[in-house]
Amino acid sequence: MVITFVSNYINHHQIPFCEAMKELIGDSFHFVQTMPMEEERIKMGWAVDPKDYSYVELFYEDKEKCSSLIMDSDVVILGWTEGFISELEEKRLSSGKLTFRLSERIYREGQWKAISPKGLIRKYHEHYKYRKMPVYLLCAGAYVASDFELIHCYPDKKLKWGYFPDRKIEISPKRSFEGRKIKISWTGRLIKLKHPEFAVEIARLLKEKGYDFELTFVGDGNQREALEKKTKEYGLGEQVSFKGNLDPADAFKAMAEADIQLFTSNYLEGWGAVVNEAMQCGNAVVASYEAGAVPFLIQDGVNGLSYKNGDYSEFAKKVLYLFERKDKILQFGSNAKKTIEEVWNAKNAAKELLRFSNEFLEGRKPSFSPEGPVSKAEIIKPAGIKRCLQEDNHLE
Repeated sequence: MVITFVSNYINHHQIPFCEAMKELIGDSFHFVQTMPMEEERIKMGWAVDPKDYSYVELFYEDKEKCSSLIMDSDVVILGWTEGFISELEEKRLSSGKLTFRLSERIYREGQWKAISPKGLIRKYHEHYKYRKMPVYLLCAGAYVASDFELIHCYPDKKLKWGYFPDRKIEISPKRSFEGRKIKISWTGRLIKLKHPEFAVEIARLLKEKGYDFELTFVGDGNQREALEKKTKEYGLGEQVSFKGNLDPADAFKAMAEADIQLFTSNYLEGWGAVVNEAMQCGNAVVASYEAGAVPFLIQDGVNGLSYKNGDYSEFAKKVLYLFERKDKILQFGSNAKKTIEEVWNAKNAAKELLRFSNEFLEGRKPSFSPEGPVSKAEIIKPAGIKRCLQEDNHLE
């Protein structure tokens, strides 16, 4: 079986899955990169040399070979291609060969945008016309299925998916809190949709209540100056520090040293790989249920905590609960690590996708996995218009 994954560029979010596929089927796995990485992503530490990976083919260097892989492979996964190979995509999707489309939300800024006639015509040509073909949707986020259900695409063919980062570093077991500060981490771009101000506000509250803690911000963005100003205003200089941008490996090391990870993004966050990584580190994650990864990965009160509707007061209650019940920090962190190690990881995703594909190619109706990647994606209603009006409702 030949499987080809097509996307804009190879990066640290995709590599673990690709390596797992390579391990399972060897040289029968290929990754077609359609474009060089943007300068902005390179500055964020995402840069990798595609020539370091034997399975990567560059469409812009060998169009003939890459086109052949896209058309002739037994299975193709179509990711983000920026319309770069739209004609080839159309041929593949119409071919009757097994194809997966990997997608985040298409109506992240509000499902009312589905009424646009121009948008609906485009969605017809990109998705709806293939609804009876062997084309399945890999939903990279819990609200993706709802968006596509709205326009009647991929009936009973929507599968849970996501990103599967995997850092190969030794993670020390979490130790007792006796005689030490509780370490809190907030990781990501310091921009409005991620609500980093929630972390500063909770730090203020924790200090007022006399808790011993330290909060570290890893990342940079246009909200940093305001956050640093607020930190100074609240007298949090000893508790809060800003590390700026770190390369992915160093950012993960900083995360691994934390006890609690705060993930405060709103509904504009398509996935949120920080959640996977923090769970892998054994952090107790307090996360916004609106972000795409959270309903898939976190069971509230079992392997982390989640809060709904971007509600700061509920967020604060969840964080305070961890300080009042410190044993839960270790319990949730341990369960979170288990979730990633046993279910939501690249190896399991590759194994399940391969199983599903084999069943199809053998002429059987492929079955959903019981949980995790390739399980059935339920229809979960995303933020409505009232909620969107409460936010600066545009992507950054």
